[in-house]
Amino acid sequence: MQTRLARLYQKGDLRVEMDTVPALGPGEVLLKMAAAGICGSDLHYYQDGGFGPVRVREPIIPGHEASGRVNQAGEGVDLKAGTLVAVNPSQPCGHCEYCVTGLPIHCLDMRFMGSAMRLPHEQGMFREWLVVPARQCFEMGAETTAAEAACTEPLAVCLHAASRAGEISGKGALVTGAGPIGCLMVAAARYHGAAEIVVTDLADAALERAKAMGANRTINVSGDAAALGKFEAGKGYFDLVFECSAAAPAIRSAIAAIRPRGTLVQVGVTGEIPVPLNVIVSKELHIHGTQRFHEEFATAARLIASRKIDVRPIISHSLPLEEAAAAFTLAGDRTAACKVQLTF
Repeated sequence: MQTRLARLYQKGDLRVEMDTVPALGPGEVLLKMAAAGICGSDLHYYQDGGFGPVRVREPIIPGHEASGRVNQAGEGVDLKAGTLVAVNPSQPCGHCEYCVTGLPIHCLDMRFMGSAMRLPHEQGMFREWLVVPARQCFEMGAETTAAEAACTEPLAVCLHAASRAGEISGKGALVTGAGPIGCLMVAAARYHGAAEIVVTDLADAALERAKAMGANRTINVSGDAAALGKFEAGKGYFDLVFECSAAAPAIRSAIAAIRPRGTLVQVGVTGEIPVPLNVIVSKELHIHGTQRFHEEFATAARLIASRKIDVRPIISHSLPLEEAAAAFTLAGDRTAACKVQLTF
């Protein structure tokens, strides 16, 4: 059996090709893929050949946020044909020191679909047909669209980031960066009961989507940089900051706007940047990193299926697999696009 797929050979070189689908084994399912979102890391692979030390060193099929419909179930699998599922791309080994002590996010032998961290690279989900372990498939509701189901992975990222913040209910939160993750971070903070959510970005279109996801107020810092300044008075205003841009100016502004002993969760990823350590120390700030997700994937699937979190406002464009290169170009235009998905 053959499948169409999108394979990245190097920076800017994305090709739609044919390849062989592996044979279905026990405990596995054959999925007819439905929708797959272009993530920031996918975009970095395409635009820059990687991010930080992670580089594309051999051809890779990108894609780690996707949904599909069960076509065939292997031995021991209880999933009916036609069932829409969200696919968890994370495959911790289950037996290293971190897995056995309850920290599979930090697995020493993690396999994450569509990632260039390992060599050989882990192949991803930008393909028409996919064989995957059934344990990675999470059944969605009858009313859930394939596009919504494909947002399960990025929502799981944000739910895990929310868990790193501690108590959110009743707190004031700043979200810096209103891309797909920033907008879903707004939704996660709203779900957990944040009293006030302010969002900053450089693009009005992105900020409009943040409002649709539950932001109380948005600030375009490119046109009104002083608007954030009032939150710096009295040693800061916000209890929590979810920093989703990984931009040095945004991080500095966030640190200035957070109140003493407040919490900053760094969601966006970049390389090395300078930070004002004197302010972090003098305000006694709590700084947390956040890495992917584990149990939050199942939670994200339930919240999307029930529409307790409605992800539809972030889904801006859907293009067929044959137009993969055009989809990547569109995804890089933040004035026009938010979450761009491929369809199969």
